[in-house]
Amino acid sequence: MGVTYKYFGAPDGATAARVPISMRPEELGGDELGMGGMFTKIKPETVAAMVLTGIQGIPLHKVPPLELVVLHPDYAVVKLPMTVVDPLRGVGEESVGAAAFIWSTVPDRGGPSNAYNVYQLLHEWQDFSHRLHDAGHQAYCLVWP
Repeated sequence: MGVTYKYFGAPDGATAARVPISMRPEELGGDELGMGGMFTKIKPETVAAMVLTGIQGIPLHKVPPLELVVLHPDYAVVKLPMTVVDPLRGVGEESVGAAAFIWSTVPDRGGPSNAYNVYQLLHEWQDFSHRLHDAGHQAYCLVWP
């Protein structure tokens, strides 16, 4: 059984830390904080690297670390850097396509390698980025086995 990642928005770390306490992972739908959340098998570190490498042109080794919000025996909540979410809002179709191609060619990295799959994933993240911004939220990820 693999790890599942639930991405969601919250106004601050204290609110994000309370989300897993109030709901079991199987009950998390997507709007627990007024945000359409996303379930995926892709690690938050991979998403951060994918966006920052493909869209921002940052070398893989310069991607900033995630911030641990809460660590519990059953789950963890991490915060993604705003530099991961913000750049996606302002880019067009060509930039998303270029980022997907760039990421598909980066050696020694995890996550999807097929450029079309990366393209689809970046579009999902672009929508998520707009929803977070509109709500004034930051991006967090709930991780549980």
